Amino acid sequence: MVQETGLKSLSTEELVQAVHGLEPRVAVFDCDGTLWSGDAGSGFMKWTIETGLVSREMTDWIDARYRAYKRGEVSELAICGEMVQMYQGLRESEMRRAAREFFVSQTEKNIFPEMKELVASLQARGTEIWAVSSTNDWVIEEGVTRFGIAADHVLAARVEVVDGVVTQRLRDVPTDEGKVSALAGVGITAPDAVFGNSVHDAAMLALARRAFPVNPTPALQEQSATAGWSVYFPAGVSRP
Repeated sequence: MVQETGLKSLSTEELVQAVHGLEPRVAVFDCDGTLWSGDAGSGFMKWTIETGLVSREMTDWIDARYRAYKRGEVSELAICGEMVQMYQGLRESEMRRAAREFFVSQTEKNIFPEMKELVASLQARGTEIWAVSSTNDWVIEEGVTRFGIAADHVLAARVEVVDGVVTQRLRDVPTDEGKVSALAGVGITAPDAVFGNSVHDAAMLALARRAFPVNPTPALQEQSATAGWSVYFPAGVSRP
């Protein structure tokens, strides 16, 4: 239980008051599990396999790698990169169409209304909003349009695109400390508020003037109790 672990759980009203009380200049949001429920990264991978977007050879390769990841034999950093590299040889325009179709049909319904309203209220007050994710940039850039976040304020897993064709050359995979590095790359080293849901957001959360674990995984709940971070569960999320 939240009470037993020493965690304080914020109501929606308390969250909004706490965030606005900071008068944040910069706020940073993880995406999967934070702005919407579920893992859009693995979801998109499975959906593109099911819809035949990728070849049988590539399907077999990424399936073997993902199974190894689930067994703890492949790192988070490696699998997040490989889930973008698997689309090498396809046209980026194809990927953007697929991301749009996927998000509309599979993920849009999972958006947390409270988080959408919070982002909108911050934008209305002039807060600079950034989205940081280890999911591919096509899905994240598509998803955050629902939050009014522009593509140039998205830091996500991405590969080089040459002449409109996806390559296997990684540009960035923001996860764990990589999220901190990605933010530093755009000049953000001390954001006012950071929102995330997993231990892979912990380094980024620790940067903030105030950290806001949203829909936190059990591992992040444990870390939040140690760090003294209050947590928030959107309506509809099962609380511990």
